[in-house]
Amino acid sequence: MPNEFDATGFATRAVHVGNGTDKDSGAIKRPITMANSYALPYDPTDMNWSSADGNLYTRNGGTNQKYLQERIASLEGGEDCVVLASGVAALSGLFFALLNQGDHVIFSSVTYIAVYRLLHELLNNKFGVETTIVDTSDPANVEAALRPNTKLIHIETPGNPTLTVSDIAAIADIAHRHGALLSVDNTFASPYNQRPVELGADFSVESLTKYINGHGDAMGGAIVGKKAHLDQIRAASQVNLGGTISPFNAWLIMRGSVTLPLRMRQHNENALATARWLEKQPCVSFVAYPGLESHPGHAVAVRQMSPGYGGVLSFGLKADHDTHNRFVSYLKIVTSAVSLGHDESLIVFLGENDERQYLYPVEFHNGFFRFSVGIEDIGDILGDLKQALIQCGLEVLE
Repeated sequence: MPNEFDATGFATRAVHVGNGTDKDSGAIKRPITMANSYALPYDPTDMNWSSADGNLYTRNGGTNQKYLQERIASLEGGEDCVVLASGVAALSGLFFALLNQGDHVIFSSVTYIAVYRLLHELLNNKFGVETTIVDTSDPANVEAALRPNTKLIHIETPGNPTLTVSDIAAIADIAHRHGALLSVDNTFASPYNQRPVELGADFSVESLTKYINGHGDAMGGAIVGKKAHLDQIRAASQVNLGGTISPFNAWLIMRGSVTLPLRMRQHNENALATARWLEKQPCVSFVAYPGLESHPGHAVAVRQMSPGYGGVLSFGLKADHDTHNRFVSYLKIVTSAVSLGHDESLIVFLGENDERQYLYPVEFHNGFFRFSVGIEDIGDILGDLKQALIQCGLEVLE
């Protein structure tokens, strides 16, 4: 999707790509086009009713979706983009369009739960897609798992919820030497910090619900890659499965994406400061954050993530199950809720009975927190954590 802003900086493209003056009203922001159908030409009999080219029917694609796709493709450094109704719609749309019975997929042992279900259970059991779960933090494990029928390698880096880091460029090289494609879930990093397509991946997948929207009020997902692949995904997973984003959500995400660079700077800064503070606390059993020198994937993260490491970290307490829950109940600024990438800080306690616990590093086995650090004042975030730990009777250092 070449455009006149290709040579400009990330923040400039976040403001301008996909935006323009509305021809009817003169408004300098794109309006919401809440139509589900568009005017047909004089003779529509030769039209392809399943085409995603031009405006026909909003399931096939709409105006606000088109503008958002232009912006996301530019921010990710990709040729084309398909925006769908949610991050999971994007993931499932990618898999559905690319994979056939008998194909083999390698995927990260630490991934979003929907990926685990889609690849480990649904596509495997229902459609005969073969899958192998691999610790992709070591590229040698990926190469060892390859088969003649390997069609796709799917990694998530940093991984949800353990913040495992995988080397995108190294795995892209392995995939392409063996005739496979590489997709990367980039949600935890956002395109501000990491652009998988520029590192050699065939696809970058984003949950737009998270950082790119940034306000916790809209859902969407994006797949970025080459146009030939994206046209295939549009036809199979948007038009024929109907996973289309609503015009209103596309408009909200477009609006939210303008401030992505500003918000990500604060998320990066706050998360690193929080991780360093937690790492010094005697009552904290571990902290997982790629920006810490103690993280096993730190060296890879330094190479492929810039200027920061995202706003999500995980940590555990030297405490029993109930103390973890009491800690959350004492928090006043940090909110107990799922999701991530919102303006406000969000925390969720993941207990000892997660079905994928066997895939996590041992320090995660006694329950832990996934903490999406928001853009509040860092003194208030750390003060909230401190007072909650003290109320639990745990030792805290300044």
